[in-house]
Amino acid sequence: MWSNLKLGCGAPVVALFLGSGFLPSVAQAASDAELRKALTFFAGFDGGVNAGFARGDALLYSAKDMKAPRIGTPGLPADGSVSIAKGEGVHGDALRFHRKSSAIVFYKALKNLDYRASGWNGTVSLWLKLSPDEDLEPGYCDPLQITPRDWNDAAFFVDFSKDEKPRHFRLGVFADTKSWNPQGRKFEEMSEAEKPMITVTHPPFRRDRWTHVAFTFQNLNTGKADAVSRLFLDGKLIGELKGKSQTYTWDLEKTLIMFGIYYTGLYDELAVFDRALTPAEVDAVRQLHKGIGGLIK
Repeated sequence: MWSNLKLGCGAPVVALFLGSGFLPSVAQAASDAELRKALTFFAGFDGGVNAGFARGDALLYSAKDMKAPRIGTPGLPADGSVSIAKGEGVHGDALRFHRKSSAIVFYKALKNLDYRASGWNGTVSLWLKLSPDEDLEPGYCDPLQITPRDWNDAAFFVDFSKDEKPRHFRLGVFADTKSWNPQGRKFEEMSEAEKPMITVTHPPFRRDRWTHVAFTFQNLNTGKADAVSRLFLDGKLIGELKGKSQTYTWDLEKTLIMFGIYYTGLYDELAVFDRALTPAEVDAVRQLHKGIGGLIK
């Protein structure tokens, strides 16, 4: 069974805050240096769509739909569904997804994610600004999906659910299908406890404020039942998945960091780190005075 802690918004959660006002400048500089060292990818969308920092390919690509093979071309979709929102970001500019579209945008995962075939750890961070029940059109919406195959086969995703009111927000940590679903059972027939997901039934997203989303993962691809994944919203630990072995077999040439799938709203500061940040570090990322872009300048 998955150990899945679900604490709806407003539940008491212990958080460690590392705002710049609470740390001496020397200690803050050391903390920033550690975050910078762990950073593998960052797209802040300030004046352009290509990543501001990337260990791999920095170009943003778009494709006409989700169908494989997802062969993209550099730049935003030609249908005008996504554009730069000048001055509307958490820091500087952001991306605005104007409407639900079949077109997708993505970055390539090769080297931008520090994938390891044994003992893999990492963190993904992003910011969203929307009212899910008012802004999203019917159907599932994935603000982020990382996979070489499908949503339930060697994938990470965060999504908004299809039918619930209010729309649920979920983290999915779906290892190879044979790893998490060895009997090939139908997803709809599984209990919630059997699904490798964390569900937030009353998420805090609003049109008038940015919400920080982060998830961490540890001990993937160890062959042991020691994998741990955690979801954070606005610096608070919302839930965790643990007690299972998680095996991800990726062909990095085919693995994509897709984002804004069927999304409507503002999107900013997509970042990846090569280790699982601590809860204090997750909140430190949220409170960076100049955002993650300040770490690379």
